Amino acid sequence: MMDPAVVDTALFWFFAAVAVLSALVVILQRSPIYSAFGLIVTLCALSAIYGLLGSPFIAVLQIVVYAGAIMVLFLFVIMLLNVKREDHEEGQAAFKGTAVALATLLAIQVGSVLLRTGPRPPAADFDASTHKMAEILFSPYFLYVFEATSILILAALVGAVALARKEP
Repeated sequence: MMDPAVVDTALFWFFAAVAVLSALVVILQRSPIYSAFGLIVTLCALSAIYGLLGSPFIAVLQIVVYAGAIMVLFLFVIMLLNVKREDHEEGQAAFKGTAVALATLLAIQVGSVLLRTGPRPPAADFDASTHKMAEILFSPYFLYVFEATSILILAALVGAVALARKEP
């Protein structure tokens, strides 16, 4: 029988690799639909990582809120605007080169942090309970954040409809 810590570590690295690869698909894909699907895979992999880290509430929120609601909104706007493909050849090589350079820099930084600190057990005082998350989320000022977010989403929707409208 395998040690559970070894299995958890292997699963963590698997889901981390899936998240990074699907994030690269989001950046490098020309079709916005495929980019949106790559983002869904990235968000689901992050949800699995949250679950492995002992926070099932945040893992479920990640799926329901981001991979569910926000991605439906993204796909709705993509379909509404009828975006086919990005066909700008000029600047595409520079964009890919910049993306690869930034990804390499990020990998170097993460590697240096892991080499300096080494693997550590989770913090003993970390509380990911539903009650603690509710206290943080529903603090006295949460209503302001919620209303500001709803106004931003409404403005984005109105902007998408205005862009998609055909002139007579």
